[in-house]
Parts: sequence; C-alpha cells; structure tokens
Amino acid sequence: MFKKTALITIIILSFLTPAIASELKDIIDSKHRADASARDVYRNPQATLEFFGLKPDMTVVEIWPGGKGWYTEILAPYLKEKGRFYAAHFNEDSSSEFYRSSRQHFIDSLAESPEHYDQVKLSTFNPPNYVDIAPAGTADMVLTFRNVHNWFMRGGGDERVLSAFEAFHKALKPGGVLGLVEHRLADTRPLSDQEASGYMRQDYVQNMAEKAGFTLIAESDINRNSKDSTDHPRGVWTLPPTLRLGEENKEHYLQIGESDRMTLLFHRSTK
Repeated sequence: MFKKTALITIIILSFLTPAIASELKDIIDSKHRADASARDVYRNPQATLEFFGLKPDMTVVEIWPGGKGWYTEILAPYLKEKGRFYAAHFNEDSSSEFYRSSRQHFIDSLAESPEHYDQVKLSTFNPPNYVDIAPAGTADMVLTFRNVHNWFMRGGGDERVLSAFEAFHKALKPGGVLGLVEHRLADTRPLSDQEASGYMRQDYVQNMAEKAGFTLIAESDINRNSKDSTDHPRGVWTLPPTLRLGEENKEHYLQIGESDRMTLLFHRSTK
C-alpha cells in the first residue's frame, strides 16, 4: 500500500498506538457524523489520517473545509482536548458570493455544536492574497483534501498552486508534514486537461510541492479507485457525490463511485 516510504514515515506511524487509533475510530463512528459517514467507504478517513500520522496533541491546519467540514467533524473533536485545530476558510470579504456564504455556513455549523467545535480557530486562505493560515512555524501538520484543482482552475495555474504550497510550508514547523488527497488525472492525459476536469496529474502536484520546499516521503493507494477512468463528460463532478448529469447514466457512475485519488505525505525540511 505504501510507496517511497522513508525512515521518517516509519517513525511517524510508529507513534500511532492502539489507544490513539481507537480514540480516532470512536470519533469517526460517533453520532454527530451520521450524515457524513455514508462517504467513509470512499474517503477512508481512519486509514488516511493514520497514514498521515495524526496524533491528538498536534497543531493541525485543515485547508478549505467544504460545507459543514467533512473532515472537520473528525479533526476538531479529536484535537479539542490536547491539540490545536485551525480551519483555513475562504475570505469573508471575497467578491464571490459562494465564498462568503460558504464561510458563514461553516461558522454557523460550528456554533450549532459547541461541544465538538468550540475550540476551532478560524483563519483565512485564498492564495495568493490570503495565505496566513496559522502563525508561522507553529503547525505540526497541514491537511488538504481535494483542493489543488480549485487553485489551478479558472486561471489560477502554476502561480496560485505554488503560492498555496508556500503558505503551507510557512505555517509548518521544521520537520512538519503536509498530508494531501487530490483527484488523480491519469498520467496518460495531457496536463492541459487539468484546467477543466477537476483532476490533477500526480507528477505535477509533486513538482509544485517540491518547488515550495517539500519532500515527498510516502504515497498510498488508500484512496485509489481503479474503476475511475478520469475521463467523464462533466469532469470529476460527473461522479458521486455531485452527479452533475442527474439521472443520465446515474447507475453507471454510482457503480464507479467517487474519484480515483492520490494520497501523498510530504515533509517540510528542518532548515
């Protein structure tokens, strides 16, 4: 399952004791995630977060938690007692109504369940202008789930993607880690297909991270989906949970499931 596994990755994973794993599982299985848990079969949160080396006493930044925060529902309560959790969301003064309303919806959702979310620290992220996701050099881990395509698309391109990775590097402590999950474009497809498909080539993502000062230390097949050709009429949004074609070939796309995804673990140098 793991590739390019370096010694540092083995050390990180060795700290995940049975008690820590059990605590994470209890949160993943808890009632407050009843609506979100239907996606667990595709997103594999336990295996993914264990692979990244998440521990309850870490300072963690999640980038752009969508909706109510699918991973926030796990990370915030898990880190509440011993750690620190930053949710880096859209800017509240954005010209985009979607960005503004999405941030407010997230804030309202947190307020509805203070027993889980009253320790969440909200920051702002929208590269290249809003990049202070946490105090510099304080985070043990930055996590981003299915976001790189958003920075690349709509004219963002290399500059915006690189700005994002540089922001993560700045927030992390020397030796901190970046955990990344992204829709994976087949490596036989041209890089130009990244512009509208919602999928990204893994070699491209790795190259941009390395330009920002990261080193890839491990990759995993946890979120691989071999049924996904990555070539669909409405890009990745053809597949569930969006199903942008509606009832057209719906059963076919449900059988495919959610997208094929890369799961990458990067290390910030100690320099």
